[in-house]
Amino acid sequence: MPTAAHDGALWHPSPNCGARRGGALPDTVVVHYTAMASAEAALARLCDPGAEVSAHYLICERGRLWQLVAEADRAWHAGAGRWGAVGDVNSASIGIELANRGDHPFPDPQMRVLEKVLSGVIGRWSIRPERVIAHSDMAPERKRDPGARFDWRRLARAGLSIWPEAAPAAEERPDAARLRKLAERIGYDPRASDAALLSALRLRFRPWGRGPLSAADMGVAVDLARRFPVDRGDVSA
Repeated sequence: MPTAAHDGALWHPSPNCGARRGGALPDTVVVHYTAMASAEAALARLCDPGAEVSAHYLICERGRLWQLVAEADRAWHAGAGRWGAVGDVNSASIGIELANRGDHPFPDPQMRVLEKVLSGVIGRWSIRPERVIAHSDMAPERKRDPGARFDWRRLARAGLSIWPEAAPAAEERPDAARLRKLAERIGYDPRASDAALLSALRLRFRPWGRGPLSAADMGVAVDLARRFPVDRGDVSA
């Protein structure tokens, strides 16, 4: 069914998909890396019924784009985890895989195609930029993709995701309990460990961060929780 493909994608259907549960519609986009040697190897795995994994889109380093699952259907990309109140992330999301081993930057041709795909997905499903997230955001205990080399700031400048504003970090005292409350307000699973929450926050917004929880980490969490709370309430943490 070639007409299922969007944004110039090559239609390469995967059997690893199904109906979205409970009448859910996509309100989130999850960005992944493949952690495989090539895009072609990833394509084969995402379409292998024995692997039981898939995604809606796969983008190679050179910018070639495949669509594997129709956007209205449920791809098997997210696995166990949650974002905000959503536990079945697969039923509420579009999954985009980027061919990358996880240890090198994402090339410009790949990023340009990702921006085009995101713009289309966000427009078709009225998805807010703050709901374009990393796999590591929704599964902080077990996932690190798309990792520290991914350029989230570039997506935010294009209005396709979010980035923290400069915060007066010196005024924030490191406080693990408060960070947990702020992280939950942003969308992270509060059941994750302190270490996993800090790692996920840094992977996404402070990939250069090292060592114990810092005032700078707190400043990022405060800013994001104030501007992009999942429940749209005021931060009182």
